[in-house]
Amino acid sequence: MDIFSQLFVNFIELSSEAAPWLLLGLIIAGLMKAWVPTKLLSHHLGQGKVAIVKAAIIGAPLPLCSCGVIPVATELRRSGASVPATSSFLVATPETGVDSVSVSYALLGPIMAIYRPITAILSAIMTGLFVSGASEPDKQPSMSSRSCCASENKQTTTNTNCCGSQSTPNQPSVISKTLSGLRYAATQLIDDLVIWLSIGLVFATLVRTFVPETFLLNYGSGLPAMLLMIAISIPMYICATASTPVAAGLILSGISPGTALVFMMAGPATNISTLGVIKNEMGIHVLWRYLLGISSCAVGFGLLLDWILSHFSINFTQQMQHSHEILPFWFSLFCLSLLIFLALKPLRKFIIKPHH
Repeated sequence: MDIFSQLFVNFIELSSEAAPWLLLGLIIAGLMKAWVPTKLLSHHLGQGKVAIVKAAIIGAPLPLCSCGVIPVATELRRSGASVPATSSFLVATPETGVDSVSVSYALLGPIMAIYRPITAILSAIMTGLFVSGASEPDKQPSMSSRSCCASENKQTTTNTNCCGSQSTPNQPSVISKTLSGLRYAATQLIDDLVIWLSIGLVFATLVRTFVPETFLLNYGSGLPAMLLMIAISIPMYICATASTPVAAGLILSGISPGTALVFMMAGPATNISTLGVIKNEMGIHVLWRYLLGISSCAVGFGLLLDWILSHFSINFTQQMQHSHEILPFWFSLFCLSLLIFLALKPLRKFIIKPHH
């Protein structure tokens, strides 16, 4: 297979791998837009250290990948969540979830199944606290929010909207309200995110194609190996569930469990798409603190895991089993096709009206 064919195959595989979880993230964001009052989000995920802890605990069990979490986190931020709480949510959600914990138990054993979600929550809290030292960007609503508010203020009756107004003589039905939220996710929200998502998948394809796994195996374990893993993981797209069989293969090939943990923490929590959205929504200072917080936590918890295994003489490879397919490939391709349709305005506008 020539290099261009390999690039194409890797791009399709990565895109289809991300598609179901991105679609799930868009649906959750749309339902949240329609049904969760902005005052409630502002109250629980607003300022203060408690909001950071709440965001980590709320995000940890959600089965969203590093692309699927982007629309949800974006909507959280636009609904009033603070920058540190949003950052905490962005770390905890893709690093672990109910799906990845079960796969971790099946492939990596009980130690990793317990250790991984704990480190995900702690790293999310630590990163959120570190981000809280950065100056927050302008509090003015984003362009999307301003246009939404402006258009709704012109109407005589106002539905539940991005400005939080709910004073309306005619309350919408359950179905119409839900459809309005889903229309928002399928039009305005996906339009805001599609460029960075595409860039991120292209970068991930290049990393998968040109950085072979054998390159990592030359370093094995220790701080240099973990720092190298951080450098490779930052631009890469991989979800927490999909990273588990990759980590299992790396461990069986000679990488230490701690180094594999760095990959499972930094890979899902960082990719070009996520970093681009953070820069746009929260500013460059928050981006640098976000990266430094995740990297420090991943390396620290990785070193701690290797020390625990060595100190108690635990044979990690005895706990591991063979991998299996998480979602059927045909379903992933279907989700990818649907996302492509939604991202192409000329096609989409014949079926879905723009969100107002």
